[in-house]
Amino acid sequence: MIATINNTFKIDLSKPLDISIPLTNTDENPIAWYIDKPVIEPVVFGNWIGKVSEGKSSTNFNNIFFNPHGHGTHTECLGHITRDFYSINQCLKQFFFFAELISVQPELKGEDLVITRSQIEKALQGKTPEAIVIRTLPNLEDKKHLKYSNTNPSYLEEDAARFIRESRIQHLLIDLPSVDKEKDDGKLLAHKAFWDVTDVNNLNADARLHCTITEMIYVANEVKDGSYLLNLQIASFENDASPSKPVLYLIQ
Repeated sequence: MIATINNTFKIDLSKPLDISIPLTNTDENPIAWYIDKPVIEPVVFGNWIGKVSEGKSSTNFNNIFFNPHGHGTHTECLGHITRDFYSINQCLKQFFFFAELISVQPELKGEDLVITRSQIEKALQGKTPEAIVIRTLPNLEDKKHLKYSNTNPSYLEEDAARFIRESRIQHLLIDLPSVDKEKDDGKLLAHKAFWDVTDVNNLNADARLHCTITEMIYVANEVKDGSYLLNLQIASFENDASPSKPVLYLIQ
């Protein structure tokens, strides 16, 4: 199915490029933030087990226990860092955006690998899309299964996040467990710079309520840098974050 946008761009809806990581209850699931793997198991009532293969149920009827921030691809709003409650389900009300996919190799600074402002600025080449998708290099498939806790993963420098905000980019997607350093004493500089949050206890009026950060994506190597239409799908959780399924469509 071909869709035409603004009588200018065309996309083939039959060729989605899913950049999410699926949630599983196996050791293949990626994990961050010092938690265990997700749990997916059938409901049990006495001798009854909600699993067809057990022969006592006509349906599979599972409970799922997971953490959106630590168990895979998720999209979060500024409620992730504020004292007051803000819900991703209330902040994200549109789901299609023009996006630019860029690939960046983090630079070594001291003991850290960081993504800098100059790298983002160079990769965008003056473009100001609604969303930016950052693929870090080297882009190994291990990203879909990594155990990130206590590994000091790469992160986004505060000034890089500020540049993204100043470029009026509303949605930031990245293949790391966080845009911030794993252990930063709670500073969360990149989160705050992107959302323009200056006071987490009394939210400033110009904070970017409608903007989102999506972490722990995976963009396959065969997906080339460039312009795409992004469909940013979330589950309707009244929570600061939701597991999500961002999908790219090549613009023709």
